[in-house]
Amino acid sequence: MKHTISLLVENHEGVLSRIAGLFSGRGYNLESFTAGPSVDPSMTRITLVCGGDDQIIDQIKKQLNRLIDIIKVVDLTESPTVDRELALVRVKAKSGARGEIFQIADIFRAKVMDVASESIMLELTGSSDKIDDFIALLGDFSILEFARSGIVSMSRGKKEQRGPSAAKQ
Repeated sequence: MKHTISLLVENHEGVLSRIAGLFSGRGYNLESFTAGPSVDPSMTRITLVCGGDDQIIDQIKKQLNRLIDIIKVVDLTESPTVDRELALVRVKAKSGARGEIFQIADIFRAKVMDVASESIMLELTGSSDKIDDFIALLGDFSILEFARSGIVSMSRGKKEQRGPSAAKQ
């Protein structure tokens, strides 16, 4: 089973290397590793997607919590979240196929980023499943190259209770 783990870490040299080393040294499989700045410039937010049963994931979380540079470890797998990924896809596009490629892009709400004489580059942001479906459809047009960012994930905000029981609280 895939698990999404969010980390808040100190922003300084070697932190990403230590986290990657933890995974490679123990043979854990990392499917996605995304890092970027947080609200506080002294911290970095990392989203990891890794596979394994509950015992392996518990071990991964314990090992991560032992690293000095890690401030917070949260397993988002069971929480309601917003997950997004970015993909750039360059497709071979002769003049006769361009219209159909543009239609697929429109259906998926992809943006055209570059048009060349022999290719079109498209950008799509969405769930991993949406990107998988997009790439599968574009496969008929000969994908020249693509790049995916990896998943970025955040917990959804708590919903306010509504209705008669909310007034009693």
